[in-house]
Amino acid sequence: MTTSFTKDDIEILIATMNQSSLDFLIPMFSDSALLEIPILIVNQTNKTNLLASDNPKISVINSFEKGLSKSRNLALQNAKGKILLIADDDVVYHKNMITTILDAYNAHPNAASIVFCATNLEGKTFKKYPKQTKPNLNRLDIYNVMSIEMTLNKAIIAGNSVIFDEDFGLGSPYTMGEEAVFLNDLKNKKQHIVFVPKNIVSHPEETTNHKISLEQKYHLIGALYSRNYKKACFLWIIIQFFFDLKQSKIQWKQVVPLYKIAHFGRLHYLKHNK
Repeated sequence: MTTSFTKDDIEILIATMNQSSLDFLIPMFSDSALLEIPILIVNQTNKTNLLASDNPKISVINSFEKGLSKSRNLALQNAKGKILLIADDDVVYHKNMITTILDAYNAHPNAASIVFCATNLEGKTFKKYPKQTKPNLNRLDIYNVMSIEMTLNKAIIAGNSVIFDEDFGLGSPYTMGEEAVFLNDLKNKKQHIVFVPKNIVSHPEETTNHKISLEQKYHLIGALYSRNYKKACFLWIIIQFFFDLKQSKIQWKQVVPLYKIAHFGRLHYLKHNK
């Protein structure tokens, strides 16, 4: 008989940089009851700007490396919870988050990851989410997942030796795509990734500074699909063109130059990952 997950099984893993005070947690947990959940903070910083905690529920690791995926992996290595939430330092958790997550994991105890919905700070959902639970996201679905929507079953993740690829994510050679690589690796291990259409977290709207150009996007796509699909990379690039054309994100005249950029991204990735 499977043991039910409880509130004590949840742990929040926060990636942050250059913090010297825990004050940044206050807006993240507007409902103070959420601060009863264990929190593990990985603070990428330098030796003159260290973060400390005297709260037994809040653990801190000061890391002198750079890169978001390195931060995530350090948190995974040191996490003690059974259910892990992937967090950035500018999110706001909804007060019903604990119940939502526990209900989902008790309904799907063998899920390696359960993905939820996120809203902006005004309460509007970030994108068009499915209206029904999906018991196992497919390989197309995973490219639409943000890290703050992800929760992980630690035992399954550790048992399958899945970690974040440190070539992808902010501060890495390829600044996006770490979520899709991680989830794709879970798919390769025949693990289930469940989607539950419930909001658990809010995040500020993306700013212009965080958006990338089409050229940057397709260079990244070339590297990302090469990493995930090897020789099938070209097929997935074509599928990407199909979706972007269908959604009017690109025009037909852009296909050839963007394909060349994606091919260069693939070659760049292969050169540095022989």
